[in-house]
Amino acid sequence: MNDTQNSVAAQVASLSTLPIADLWVLWDQHYPRRPESPNRSYLQSRVAYKLQEAAFGGLSPDAQRQLVNIGIRHSKIKGRQKSREIHLAPGTVLVREWGERDHKVTVTAQGTFDYEGNSFKSLSSVARQISGTHWSGPLFFGLRSTPKDPK
Repeated sequence: MNDTQNSVAAQVASLSTLPIADLWVLWDQHYPRRPESPNRSYLQSRVAYKLQEAAFGGLSPDAQRQLVNIGIRHSKIKGRQKSREIHLAPGTVLVREWGERDHKVTVTAQGTFDYEGNSFKSLSSVARQISGTHWSGPLFFGLRSTPKDPK
């Protein structure tokens, strides 16, 4: 280990022995507001992350997006998730004939859709780009037979 790694490791290790008042001082240095229902373990883990992030750098935007997408796919919290949600593996290519030509859309590792060099957040937005009208993306690309009859 180099000196920076030793120093950060020592700082993280010392968090468990700090008085809570000192832990709050570190918290306030890294976060704009205090959590509503904190406990010591929560404070320590978040401060430890911030110490390491300051020394070694944080996650790239791409890694952050991937983690958010993984969380959404595997969350047990009901919310924006739909029971008829379609999961497509990265690299999947969808082809739709429209306007006398084939349109190819590729699913990215980030969960977005590449079409003609542009990135789209949903299949419906790609379908709208291709057709000029509102469509259900899964319906447009043949992933569902009708809006009321899921495959």
